[in-house]
Amino acid sequence: MESVQIITSGSKLAEAVMAESGQNVNLCFQCGKCAAGCPLSYAMDYKPAQLIHAIRLGMDDLVFKSTTMWLCATCETCTTRCPQEVDVAKVMDAVKIIAVRQGVKPTIPQIAKFYRAVLANVKMCGRMYEMGMIVDYKMRTFEFFKDMKLGMKMFRKNKLKLVPSFTGAMRTWKIFNRVKKIEKRNLST
Repeated sequence: MESVQIITSGSKLAEAVMAESGQNVNLCFQCGKCAAGCPLSYAMDYKPAQLIHAIRLGMDDLVFKSTTMWLCATCETCTTRCPQEVDVAKVMDAVKIIAVRQGVKPTIPQIAKFYRAVLANVKMCGRMYEMGMIVDYKMRTFEFFKDMKLGMKMFRKNKLKLVPSFTGAMRTWKIFNRVKKIEKRNLST
């Protein structure tokens, strides 16, 4: 029978990531396969493996001031390539959740505003309604005319619908309400 060895670093952030996501960042041996496959690593200030190493070392300031976790598209390419089976996308999500809980301001505020606009849109319509999401996002960022040419091009090609479909909206509202109750219960414990 094979024995299982638990690897720990003593980092409070690594422990918080483990509690939030169930991912042991100490299993990462810095092979770099996550960064090699990441479609956004070119824009990140630290590659995913470097950020995981900083988490392991307890370098909270570096992690929370990094753009890496905010740029992560959660495409899970990194996760599928990891030989240690660390779900890097879950780690990035967990670090974002921990940062928000600690009151850390996102290094790229537009991304956090985009997430909120998408969630509000899905909650309201039950599915993605692009035009409504774009309007919501523009109202949050005050970047009303940025990407206007692209928007017009999409509209002319009939890629943006003017009227939303509310298919499944009731089901989605119930899911959001259940999650809200679970989050309240978790915060009170």
